[in-house]
Amino acid sequence: MILSSSNPGDLVLDPFFGTGTTGAVAKRLQRRWIGIERESKYASLARDRIEDVEADLFAESTFAFPSRRGRPRVAFGRIVEAGLVKPDQMLYFGGKNAIRAKVRANGAIAHDGFEGSIHQVGRKITNAPCNGWEHWYYEDSQGERRPINDLREIYLRMQIAG
Repeated sequence: MILSSSNPGDLVLDPFFGTGTTGAVAKRLQRRWIGIERESKYASLARDRIEDVEADLFAESTFAFPSRRGRPRVAFGRIVEAGLVKPDQMLYFGGKNAIRAKVRANGAIAHDGFEGSIHQVGRKITNAPCNGWEHWYYEDSQGERRPINDLREIYLRMQIAG
């Protein structure tokens, strides 16, 4: 849990510290920690246990997982501008779904008389919040449907390569 939800240097809280397993693991993974334990016997055991743990030596990138929210934002219009999707190309809502939308030159998409972003049109279709990157698909050159999120990844790699 610590590995998947934090990065080296982050602070981990365990309000039921017990014998200090959370603190020991946090130390080993180069995290800071706060442990709360009301039983002095367990608190003493935890202190002794953690003193004996040595932090693992590793490159930070090995155990650091940036959140998706921290990634650069990409507007779907950038995908169109880069030529990864063409105006008038069809997108499909879901991998096998028959619901389609047509790509506009400005990066909007149009479905059933409604035009908006990939998120707005998805929200209109589902009547619920929608991350368009996860729900819209395009057909590749072999006719297979692929998520448009793949195109976002390609676009980001193009930006890095520069």
